[in-house]
Amino acid sequence: MAVLMRVLYVSPGGSVHDRRFLQAIRAAGLQVGWLRLVDHPIPRAMPEGVLDLSPHPAPPGDRPWHVVRARRDLATAIRAYRPTVVHAGPIQQAAFVAALAGARPLVSMSWGSDLLRNAARGWGRWQAKYVLGRSQLLLCDCQAVRRRAIELGAAQDRIVVFPWGVDLQRFRPGRRSTIRAQLGWEDSFVVLSARTLEPIYGVDILIEGFVRAAAGEPRLRLLLLSDGGMRDSLVRTVDRAGLQARVHFAGAIEEGDLPDYYRAADLYVSASRSDGSSVTLLEAMACGVPVLVSDIPGNREWVDPDDGGWLFRDGEPDALASGLQRALAGSRRLPEMGRKGRAIAVARADWSANSRMLLDAYQLVTSQGPRDAP
Repeated sequence: MAVLMRVLYVSPGGSVHDRRFLQAIRAAGLQVGWLRLVDHPIPRAMPEGVLDLSPHPAPPGDRPWHVVRARRDLATAIRAYRPTVVHAGPIQQAAFVAALAGARPLVSMSWGSDLLRNAARGWGRWQAKYVLGRSQLLLCDCQAVRRRAIELGAAQDRIVVFPWGVDLQRFRPGRRSTIRAQLGWEDSFVVLSARTLEPIYGVDILIEGFVRAAAGEPRLRLLLLSDGGMRDSLVRTVDRAGLQARVHFAGAIEEGDLPDYYRAADLYVSASRSDGSSVTLLEAMACGVPVLVSDIPGNREWVDPDDGGWLFRDGEPDALASGLQRALAGSRRLPEMGRKGRAIAVARADWSANSRMLLDAYQLVTSQGPRDAP
């Protein structure tokens, strides 16, 4: 691949995923400029050599009029930077701005729920169809998103599917950390969730299911690793159930500390209502932690029931509670299930291998030339 290829990476900004993608682009020897649409804090340990092309990132809390300014800033960046390829996502945010600016060749990247959920109807659906009709290539992280993109008008031969994956050297089985001892949970059955405390991730369903299961299972404990807008209401639910000592809200965890938290868990749980290939699910599997996740298309691509984990009916706290009880009753099988999950992650979720597909996609779109937009 040509060393002088210049990538203009466009995103809302502020995500650890941005850092991973920018690192992969730089590691391939490519030049990269980053246009951040929102003034989020820049993730730590950003790779050297990334050119910040963000003159007017909007304050958090997106407003429609920011699209006009973002479109103008992107058009200016394209004229000044003269990128070989523009890589933009999520669909209704960054990719929509890039499509409005006439970026070509445009590699749009789905972030899972932008197509699976936000494009279901109305304005979000119109935006998705507009973007897909003007993209020369679509990147997505699972077959469920690919199928949805085709339904919305994406050309089948202009879609590249690759799971974002995890660092298998960092996220791997190891000695159980001291976190259980710090919490006084050494002899407990620890359930872990690393999902943001927002409605789309079903954390209210998780809490309700845990409360129901915990009533008959005194060993159950719940460790929540993230934060979000539902935190206060979830704390109130836990307090009303009298489970303050059995649920720990750890808040946002530094990325470097995550493996220790996964290794402290007996079971990873996600009640997400919409997902592509969930990175936290893959991190748990890579650490050898058995999983219990909602039965949605993205999760089904990774979890084989009664093999590396379990599925429960989406949106049903009683089904989640039954899953927790089943896992606790079958705890002897958990180490074997964890090993199988690790094997799946090694085979399919290796970021060092999967990230090369991103670079192959750039080469594909630049070698084939842009597809005519309507």
